[in-house]
Amino acid sequence: MIIAIEGKIVKKEPTFLHVKTNSGFTYKVHVSLFCSSEVELGDISLYVTQIIREDANNLYGFKHSSEKKVFDTLVKVNGVGPSTALAVCSTLSPSEFANALTSNSIEAFKKVPGIGPKSAKRILVELSDFSLESDDLGSTNGAVNETIMALESLGFKKDRIKKVLSTCIGSDTSSLIKEALKKLG
Repeated sequence: MIIAIEGKIVKKEPTFLHVKTNSGFTYKVHVSLFCSSEVELGDISLYVTQIIREDANNLYGFKHSSEKKVFDTLVKVNGVGPSTALAVCSTLSPSEFANALTSNSIEAFKKVPGIGPKSAKRILVELSDFSLESDDLGSTNGAVNETIMALESLGFKKDRIKKVLSTCIGSDTSSLIKEALKKLG
């Protein structure tokens, strides 16, 4: 899985870039309008989310990790695909996105092309616990944060994970995951 890309931008359009790497490959990377406005032709380093489907293998690039986190969170919501998630990232900055979630603003999400009232409500309900900041639990402990992300990707809810991790004694990511899975199961 590709998680970052470095190279030269050889072509720039409003919603995608062509990035040529040192190995000679040129990749098409879909970007938000915010990201596109921040980059120029030349050297670039982007955070990347790779989404593989039956008919496509696409890269979605982000200049900032907070924008990548918003995108990755949105594509997990039922009924929200990469195109819609990228439209949200093009319409709302990460801080506006977080503010819209905390204030339960359906109107903010309805500004995004392709999102109506039903989709906006679904996003608000499913992402009610989203935050851009480090969690209170283990804000200085990278192993705890990695464990939370790993368990969330397996489908467990963040509040349940936090409760279980508060009882775990492991110190590294793999031991925390094993211990938490036993308690969650």
